[in-house]
Amino acid sequence: MPMDAALAAVLDPEKNVIPDQVRHIHLTAVCGTGMGALAGLLKDMGYHVSGSDANVYPPMSTFLREKGIAVAQGFGPQNLDPVPDLVIVGNVITRFNPEAVALGQLGLAYCSMPQAINHFVAAGKQRLLAAGTHGKTTTASLMAWLLHAAGHDPSFLIGGILQNFNSSCRWGQGPHIVLEADEYDTAFFDKGAKFFHYPPAATVLTGVEFDHADIFADLAAVKRTFTKFVNQMAPEARLIAVDNDADVDAVLGNACCRVERYGQKAGSMWRLGRIAQQLPWTRFEVFRDNRQWGEFKTRLVGLHNLYNLVAAIAVTAPLGMSPEAIARGVSSFKGARRRQEIRGQRRGVTVIDDFAHHPTAVKATIEAIKPMSLKGRLIAVFEPRTNTSMRCIFQTVYASCFDAADVVCIREPSRLDKIETDQRFSSPQLVDDLRRRGIDAHFFENTDGIIDFVADRACSGDVVLVMSNGGFDNIHQRLLEQL
Repeated sequence: MPMDAALAAVLDPEKNVIPDQVRHIHLTAVCGTGMGALAGLLKDMGYHVSGSDANVYPPMSTFLREKGIAVAQGFGPQNLDPVPDLVIVGNVITRFNPEAVALGQLGLAYCSMPQAINHFVAAGKQRLLAAGTHGKTTTASLMAWLLHAAGHDPSFLIGGILQNFNSSCRWGQGPHIVLEADEYDTAFFDKGAKFFHYPPAATVLTGVEFDHADIFADLAAVKRTFTKFVNQMAPEARLIAVDNDADVDAVLGNACCRVERYGQKAGSMWRLGRIAQQLPWTRFEVFRDNRQWGEFKTRLVGLHNLYNLVAAIAVTAPLGMSPEAIARGVSSFKGARRRQEIRGQRRGVTVIDDFAHHPTAVKATIEAIKPMSLKGRLIAVFEPRTNTSMRCIFQTVYASCFDAADVVCIREPSRLDKIETDQRFSSPQLVDDLRRRGIDAHFFENTDGIIDFVADRACSGDVVLVMSNGGFDNIHQRLLEQL
């Protein structure tokens, strides 16, 4: 990163406004999940939309191309020609980014993604948010689909592509908008969390754990951010909070909004009852105030997804939704891309893609997918790629996350140069720790090695679960082709 102050963007705070007349909107770092969804929504609303990014890969690149949005590869002043009326700056952009520098030099109007969402998309609508360390995308997707399936015509903007819509965004005529509310910072010119920008009518809080080590020093800092978010919610707003997380309990300490708990505890307002799994269906019941409220069936697997379903039901039920209407939505929900998404089958081997990267998510996802491999083995492939997973913070914790897998493949992080040497995660160390637990684990320096290994070892009935928050060198399609 250049450290010369002369190369840093100097933005005029008075230009941090959205002009009255806007036709052409440019999004810098457009391929982020939230930014891509916003770009698609703005395109649907009739704006001329362009974008740029350094990392362009499916499914977002495919989504933007199908929307007719031109995406420039790489950043630079040339991407601001012709001059747009407004530039939306993604939060991965630093003040040293050449496009940000050009933005300041040209004196163009600019804003952050949350500012744009509030102005163009959420104005006049009731915001329904999904917040928390895990499960935001699936929970928000469920909320949007349940409303849509019941005829409520919601808008939504979510950091994942809903398979029911083949889209991560939608502009509806109904009174509600569903948003994935992120605790990550807003932009280099606004270091507050994104979710501070969204005053909600209702919010799900799925859990609070340490993550985003590049911006949070420790768990206490994460909790302070969530506490501030909860404390600024209006008294009439509803907060649907998971019941099995002590850090969520602490965050709720001074909440003045209406708090409703969900999970499996006897005293929770929304409670998960009996569960019966007979693939591909999982049947479950939901209690409200200790009375059975409804029975449902879903193709989603794993206890963590049942929690997401209960949370989505808790948000949507008071909005005029009957148990029968919600049941139809639950059973017809196809899921979000990159969340337990079956990418294909070859030679009887099933390849599944998932976004899991935090230890809690990795463990829950492996345990959820395990029943799908009863006729073979579960081969877990993991790429530590996030700013947190590439650090040694969870080095020892990851060792206990793969117990349900039969074979484990761990890739060397591809961007370790971003991390200080003494803070780096060690994939070979994780493999050694897994082997000490009796797990058939293997280390790979690159993706090609994993593809060759799995294609050679996989047998009919095996399930290959690939976990990464990135494109992983298109490993899914390449593996299927080699199989």
